[in-house]
Amino acid sequence: MDIQINWLAVLLAALATFVVGGLWYSLLFAKPWQKAAGVSDEQLKSGTARVFVGSFILALVMAVFLAAFIGRAGFAFGTLAGLAAGLGWVATALGVNYLFERRSLTLFAINASYNVVTFTAMGAIIGAMQG
Repeated sequence: MDIQINWLAVLLAALATFVVGGLWYSLLFAKPWQKAAGVSDEQLKSGTARVFVGSFILALVMAVFLAAFIGRAGFAFGTLAGLAAGLGWVATALGVNYLFERRSLTLFAINASYNVVTFTAMGAIIGAMQG
């Protein structure tokens, strides 16, 4: 198996998680997310560096594996693969966890849809650049 990864695509895809996240968890759903997650303004102010550095490392890992899966199949496949990963794997796995943890449907909807949009964007970026 010959896996070739475009590292610039991986970097841009990882950065895309922050662009989408910035919109999702501030402009679009900040207050409903905070309420559903039980996170206070004070909690959001502490440990920021650890959260952002850790999130970026995890986003890089996600992007590397998505890039290996997409290969050189192009933009259309990359976008569909990202959608499939976000909806078919990540959102559904979160759903199982949220059911057992008795978390709210609101929190699930916000977090799962963020992952669907993020993985779709990552797949589109990687597919376009590796294809």
